[in-house]
Amino acid sequence: MFAVYAARIDRDRPLNGLESGERPAPEARPGWSTVNVRAASLNHHDLWSLKGVGLSEDKLPMILGCDAAGVDEDGNEVVLHSVIGQSGHGVGPREPRSILTERYQGTFAEQVSVPTWNVLPKPKELSFAEAACLPTAWLTAYRMLFTNAGVRPGDSVLVQGAGGGVATAAIVLGKAAGLKVFATSRDEAKRKRALELGAVEALESGARLPQRVDAVIETVGAATWSHSVKSLRPGGTIVISGATSGDRPSHAELTRIFFLELKVVGSTMGTKDELEDLLSFCAATGVRPVIDEVLPLERAREGFERLEAGDQFGKIVLTND
Repeated sequence: MFAVYAARIDRDRPLNGLESGERPAPEARPGWSTVNVRAASLNHHDLWSLKGVGLSEDKLPMILGCDAAGVDEDGNEVVLHSVIGQSGHGVGPREPRSILTERYQGTFAEQVSVPTWNVLPKPKELSFAEAACLPTAWLTAYRMLFTNAGVRPGDSVLVQGAGGGVATAAIVLGKAAGLKVFATSRDEAKRKRALELGAVEALESGARLPQRVDAVIETVGAATWSHSVKSLRPGGTIVISGATSGDRPSHAELTRIFFLELKVVGSTMGTKDELEDLLSFCAATGVRPVIDEVLPLERAREGFERLEAGDQFGKIVLTND
């Protein structure tokens, strides 16, 4: 089958290790389902994999891709939950949790195999492309906001780095849930788009907010960390799920954190139950993922180049026609 995969690890020039071509189709195994992939979406996790983060040399070649929507062996339209090993279903009970492509072949292919427990019904209201955006970036944003930040309608939230998949998801979900959402970006066009998605104000990165917020959604890391801490009200919460600009900020703001009793919460992906809730939320409210571009799987490299350059606003989706 045709697939897009990591053939080599290159920490400095990750796209040097990206290749496409024929790979073995998944083999049947007890407790697992094979899904014909109709759409899959790109994540920064795929770029990190090409750099060798979470993916070791002995696992190569590895088909990339965490997210997918497609059709299972019985003809059902489905969405995949890409956290493997969380429950023990389909894998050994002591197997540690991993994200698809860290241990198992991914979704940038004509077919993918996952534990049957990880297969969820796709709501008829969502297209394959829309559904394929949800299991990583949108699920991450959903858990960050509603589980780990614990915000309620009427609360205020700062979303750093508008444009990325998690950030755009947080803006849309926050608006739909009745939150007062502020956003930042270095790019004027992305700030304008953030306003269109529902942010009450979009500011340049590092700019002072008109008020201190209840929570910050942080995926940028070192470049925005100090600003995130300074933007919180006393007792507020930073939820961090990524560090695309690096994980070693020059100013950790430890004094401010302990003096104002701020909370710092790490967040990774989300549970199957949370993905079910997110799918239902989108189906019921009309909320839809922000899609930057849809490309055929054969043009995956173009999508990777756009993601690496940071030019996208929302999700890049790859499709099998």
